[in-house]
Amino acid sequence: MNPSKGTRLVRLHRTQRTAFPRLLGSLLLVTAAGISSVGAAPGGQAAGSGPATAASPRPLGQTVPAPAEAKPGGSPYTITAGTRIRVEDGSREARKIGDYLAGVLRPSTGYALPVTGRGGDGIRLRIDSHDSASGAEGYTLKSNRGSVTITARGPAGLFHGVQTLRQLLPADVEKNSRQKGPWEVAGGTVKDAPRYAYRSAMLDVSRHFFSVAEVKRYIDQLALYKMNKLHLHLSDDQGWRIAIDSWPRLATYGGQTEVGGGAGGYYTKNDYKEIVRYASSRYLEVVPEIDLPGHTNAALASYAELNCNGVAPPLYTGTNVGFSSLCVPKALTYDFVDDVVRELAALTPGKYLHIGGDEAHSTSHEDYVAFMDKAQAIVGKYGKTVIGWHQLTGGTPVKGAVAQYWGYDQTGAAERKQVADAAVNGTKLVLSPADRSYLDMKYDKDTKLGLAWAGYVSVQRSYDWNPAAYLDGAPEGSILGVEAPLWSETLTNSDEIEQMAFPRLPGVAELGWSPASTHDWDAYKVRLGAQGPRLSALGVNYYRAPQVPWAAQ
Repeated sequence: MNPSKGTRLVRLHRTQRTAFPRLLGSLLLVTAAGISSVGAAPGGQAAGSGPATAASPRPLGQTVPAPAEAKPGGSPYTITAGTRIRVEDGSREARKIGDYLAGVLRPSTGYALPVTGRGGDGIRLRIDSHDSASGAEGYTLKSNRGSVTITARGPAGLFHGVQTLRQLLPADVEKNSRQKGPWEVAGGTVKDAPRYAYRSAMLDVSRHFFSVAEVKRYIDQLALYKMNKLHLHLSDDQGWRIAIDSWPRLATYGGQTEVGGGAGGYYTKNDYKEIVRYASSRYLEVVPEIDLPGHTNAALASYAELNCNGVAPPLYTGTNVGFSSLCVPKALTYDFVDDVVRELAALTPGKYLHIGGDEAHSTSHEDYVAFMDKAQAIVGKYGKTVIGWHQLTGGTPVKGAVAQYWGYDQTGAAERKQVADAAVNGTKLVLSPADRSYLDMKYDKDTKLGLAWAGYVSVQRSYDWNPAAYLDGAPEGSILGVEAPLWSETLTNSDEIEQMAFPRLPGVAELGWSPASTHDWDAYKVRLGAQGPRLSALGVNYYRAPQVPWAAQ
């Protein structure tokens, strides 16, 4: 299945980076003459923003996500053939980040950019464990004529600072062939830290299977926008995607198809470890999901004994939901869950394990509550924090559990109140409202890919909401963060992932990272439009939404 793409799309193969002419003329028409205050200017305009032309570097505040504070001042720094990347504290993690940055900059600049521990001018990367102001993921970037210095308390913050540095350089820096330059970074200081600790994107690899290389590509795209979680939806009715040694047919039989009847596939344990390793190198934590007790047809088809009647159903390649259920009364069911959670937890160094819990329409309420009680206990037994879709709050969330809200603006008051009440009682929330942050919803009636059961989700709609105020009655402190799920019923490759994710994913990333004071659609759409040449340079197949004033290529 490969629906044709509309004429408004930038058509680029997922492995191609085409050389585009350098950007000439004005990129941003946001004037900030005389502004020198720290933080956001009125109307959401970042302090220090101003016209960026061929003769001047990009203003400090004009990145996505918007920084917490941006204060311009002094002369710009220019990367030249003599520039060195200096890892000042000598740490192994900082050295790895320096090597990563060099890998980004060398192809386009043509410069050697040696990574060294010796002091001096250049691009300086510093980890300062005493820097309590920036938190675990914050950083400070200072730019002047002699150097650019990024300082952070820990490596995650240093890495996020490097992403800001990338966006302050011309878009051509992302290309994999030598470009003309110059490579200037505006003078001044950025002080930045995230609003929320949980900033996630979900990729559904069950409805359609995506290769390790395709997942890695998406990880790189998430990292550019400072996301820190990758939620992998590893099982559903249409396919089981992770090898489980104690139940091998889950993958070898249950993973052999997908929506529409394609070949499917699954990750070996080594494949999964490689995804986890690569995500970790970009400071993303993998959150695996095994959806239970519904969405389980692939498992039920693989093992007849998991069914109450002992008869395995056929494999399923359609898109209906709610028809499958594990056999709640059977003791074997919990042996199965224990084995799967044990093996998956052993592969996953991160804190969280997601057990689904949505659309269990074929499970009675009593059975659902009984099952989720036992499943949560099993997750805890193996040292993980449980996450479930917000239907988990219809039972008894364990202490420390996280509920992921996927309802939408018109979801019934009783259901919303149930979630809010759980939050009052201590359950943390990740917000991913379907009519705001589901990246698989169509942009409008002319969108070829995606679904529309939650309505059309324009770029403005996906950005223009406040997580802290979204769910009435939920304490602001209960909001752990946000997630942008991408379900794959209609998506088969990276081009199609990118068509639906971009440009909406950067907006959700900004909701998770940037202070509420910076959230303003009119200012954001200009900053987003300036991302167009960068996305093109990276070969991203983004949708040129008509709401956005895209910068000239």
